Amino acid sequence: MVEACCDVTLALIFYVLLKPVHKYVSLLAAFLGLMGTATFAAAELFYFAPTLLLRGGGHLKSFSPDQVNTLALLSLNLFGLGAVIFTVFYGLGWVLRGYLMFQSGYFPKFLGVLMTVAGLAFIVSNFMVVLTPRYQASWLPVFMLPGALLLAVWLLVKGVDLPIWEEKAATSTL
Repeated sequence: MVEACCDVTLALIFYVLLKPVHKYVSLLAAFLGLMGTATFAAAELFYFAPTLLLRGGGHLKSFSPDQVNTLALLSLNLFGLGAVIFTVFYGLGWVLRGYLMFQSGYFPKFLGVLMTVAGLAFIVSNFMVVLTPRYQASWLPVFMLPGALLLAVWLLVKGVDLPIWEEKAATSTL
């Protein structure tokens, strides 16, 4: 839940930072990020449901222990599917943010490329799970982590080129 709260805040921050490049693309990226976060938050309900199921209760007395165990496993599987669906929204949002970073002039172009690649890796991992469920896409984080880590370090250490951002923000019409 902490991650979800941080993702909502990041959607707003990146909307404001990238709005001078293109207001509507930045807004779409923010919406996609929020959709991804909401999807993941809803999927987390299925992650916590087995705790309630396995703890028992009067409402579960009509189920056999095997049926309760099956429901708990089904709930975890549904969480996994929800987490996969989230990656499409999240990945599309990062593809758009990467594009805007590349176009901005106040982010380094290499960060835009890395974030676009990370977003594409999220999307590809989703389609691999859906289209080839037996194939493990465990190598895809190799494409996701460098961009995210470098972006975080860049923003903490260097930040955006503020004079260029202010100039674009003052003159942006889209």
